[in-house]
Amino acid sequence: MSPEHLEDRGIRDPDVLRILRTTPRELFVPEEVREFSYEDRPLAIGYGATISQPFIVAFMTQLLKVERSSRVLEIGTGSGYQAAILSQLAQRVYSIEIVPELAEAARERLHRLGYTNVKVRQGDGYEGWPEEAPFDRILLTAAPEELADTLVEQLAPNGRLIAPVGGAKQQKLLLVEKDRAGKIKTRPVTTVLFIPMRRPGC
Repeated sequence: MSPEHLEDRGIRDPDVLRILRTTPRELFVPEEVREFSYEDRPLAIGYGATISQPFIVAFMTQLLKVERSSRVLEIGTGSGYQAAILSQLAQRVYSIEIVPELAEAARERLHRLGYTNVKVRQGDGYEGWPEEAPFDRILLTAAPEELADTLVEQLAPNGRLIAPVGGAKQQKLLLVEKDRAGKIKTRPVTTVLFIPMRRPGC
């Protein structure tokens, strides 16, 4: 999907447009679906996971409002594509993937491609990354039925969290903001459809 099409759909942040234009999405998908890399649709990457469509990546990244000083937590590394996008905006990205094979492949891929400010670990996204908390921004790329309090607690004051929340057939993209005093404000932004967020053993 070209930056011009993204602009037509409301993506205005010049940094987001530039990064989407220059990050090679084809290097984050399996070889058998590479020809579809720039179509605006999710693509299967194995183990029941997908890489999100370019518009959704751009939309959620723009909504997150990452700053150069931001420490970002991503839940659901997948192929590492979203982490690569975030790494070009943030100071540091911490990404958790529950599937061991995907976590290892993403870690190797990001290292090989030079994204040195991303740390990937295999683990339970519901638990977040407490030893590195708090985070200025948190992004979920899989949908829990309910947003875990643990993740909201790991959000720093003046932080923003974006998550698709709901069942397998109906989800809302929620924006959670925590003010300087720690007060939480949550609002739905749009409807989306993401793969369900897994728990260990599922």
